[in-house]
Amino acid sequence: MQIPAKSLKSGFTMPVFGIGTWKVGGMLTVDTKNDEQDRKGIRIALELGVTLIDTAELYGAGHAEELVGAAIKGFDRDKLFIVSKVFKGNLSYEEVISACHKSLERLRTDYLDLYLVHAPNPQFPIKETFRALDELKEKGLIREIGVSNFTVEELKEAQSVTKNKIVVNQLHYNLAYQNLQDAVDYCRENDIMVMAYRPIERGALIEKEIPVISEMCKKYGKSRPQIVINWLISQDIVVISKMSNQSHLMENLKSFDFKMDKEDIERLRVEIPEIQLPETTIKFNK
Repeated sequence: MQIPAKSLKSGFTMPVFGIGTWKVGGMLTVDTKNDEQDRKGIRIALELGVTLIDTAELYGAGHAEELVGAAIKGFDRDKLFIVSKVFKGNLSYEEVISACHKSLERLRTDYLDLYLVHAPNPQFPIKETFRALDELKEKGLIREIGVSNFTVEELKEAQSVTKNKIVVNQLHYNLAYQNLQDAVDYCRENDIMVMAYRPIERGALIEKEIPVISEMCKKYGKSRPQIVINWLISQDIVVISKMSNQSHLMENLKSFDFKMDKEDIERLRVEIPEIQLPETTIKFNK
């Protein structure tokens, strides 16, 4: 399956849909009990045409990156789009450089297609963080620079200190969580790609029947997850989603073969009722 791509005016391009790796290889510590299943899951996704893989040094204390590195062995690296993130506690100049090298080693690759600051941290001078990122890009170790969980003001500050274009802001954004709409709007206005995680809000958007979603399912002949994911993709937002099994993956891969009408996008935006979101005890838990 050929997954469509989204491009910025600057020329930066990435697939509109990819797999996330939060909880692969553990949460904040290494957990190896599902290694074979996790490796197999990533390889199945790649065999089905998924090329975008999102990971981070935080996930499984680096073990998620190791599993991705093992899973991509034998695939054409040039056809993959690998994203990783530097932890918010490692944002000094020296630590960013070191973290990137360690991620590359775990991933068994010579470069990252996109490297993100996982979250802002005012304890570190932002100039030093982006001086390191600029240097990594100049050396070819990362192709593009991005951020994650940045507000509009934080993004503006980052833009002011880097020599390179920030091409992505990865955000917690979906029909049930539209709190960051101002950041989404700013990115659109400034040729920055939005990459959304938790598209179905850990099942909260699909577990119970929501009338407007059910109406859209009937109109487009699609399932609830497909409608919820397409609501994002139809707005030129890139989606990453962790698929717990092959059937979920197959279902999600049918989320982008149609485009939702503008009036339906707006109806969904305003008619989704207040939903009790799953509790989270870990910040940036994806």
